[in-house]
Amino acid sequence: MAAGTVLVTGGTGYIGSFTVLALLENGYDVVVVDNLYNSSKVALDRIELICGRRPAFYEVDVTNESALNDVFAKHPDIDSVIHFAALKAVAESGEIPLEYYRVNVGGSISLLRCMEKHNVSNIVFSSSATVYGDATRFPDMIPIPEHCPIGPTNTYGRTKSMIEAVITDEIEMQRRQAEKAGQPPDAWNAALLRYFNPCGAHPSGIMGEDPQGVPYNLLPLLGKVATGEREKLLVFGDDYPSRDGTAIRDYIHVLDLASGHLAALKYLREHKPGVKAWNLGSGRGSTVFEMIKAFSKVVGRDLPYEIVGRRLGDVLDLTANPSLANKELQWKTERSLEDACADLWRWVEKNPQGYRQDPPPELLEALRASKA
Repeated sequence: MAAGTVLVTGGTGYIGSFTVLALLENGYDVVVVDNLYNSSKVALDRIELICGRRPAFYEVDVTNESALNDVFAKHPDIDSVIHFAALKAVAESGEIPLEYYRVNVGGSISLLRCMEKHNVSNIVFSSSATVYGDATRFPDMIPIPEHCPIGPTNTYGRTKSMIEAVITDEIEMQRRQAEKAGQPPDAWNAALLRYFNPCGAHPSGIMGEDPQGVPYNLLPLLGKVATGEREKLLVFGDDYPSRDGTAIRDYIHVLDLASGHLAALKYLREHKPGVKAWNLGSGRGSTVFEMIKAFSKVVGRDLPYEIVGRRLGDVLDLTANPSLANKELQWKTERSLEDACADLWRWVEKNPQGYRQDPPPELLEALRASKA
């Protein structure tokens, strides 16, 4: 018997696909909706190669409430939602803000309306550390705890903080209504997972991040520099008050991040806390230069970069204080930065075309041997 049935929005994307894999490996049934705007259906093939199971899939945009409603209707056994579907580039969000609000906030409202209609009462939301904005504006807030005041500095972060507010209002309303009706008030619950910089790939080398356009994140960009697809990395600012002048971020292996979503879902089902926020991070801050050095070491040569001006909305330090998740979710990161760099390089080196090529036979053979 399945541990439960989970709808995953954005389930063919980078973090979404790894969370789908973790759910399937842990006995859940999974229904994926994704419009494939910045992802590939091939991720589902790789999931099946790794774990022998495959989720149900619907090519649906979360802003299309009618189509989303049909998915819920076809799968009445859905009992929880993990919500990833969103536009996610900080720089781009400042250029097309209305589209970010339409997709991110509007899509989340469509999803919550469907959940309400079908009485699906648990949601794990993929939020972001960007909701905190510049935490250095407060004393003693680095590494960042969950009680740090919210104050995003870019459109992407503002969409995430707004969605957190919408989810909170909806859950609290549902609990009040249940109490008024004389029903148990604890059915509706939400986890707001604020995470930092996911990176890495599956250790098998057959599953990883495959952005359809130009990647915006540091490690995928470094991967493209390493394969020669890009000439150099652009470093946005070397005048931050950090140990080497570049911005500090908390990098977390995508496998650790996926397991954090399962831990949060389990907590909601067992403890019914209402709305709860957790940071998912390592608690270790690394500068851009330190990341370039770490990845260059794995690749075996120095990777070229050029320093340019800061990006709009970027902040000095986004390092997590993950102690609340460590304690309450019984979750912590298990993989190192070196693991993430090695796994990413294996993925990029062996799959220069990402999901637009077949997985290399030697990697498939190694995967089969590991299961034997």
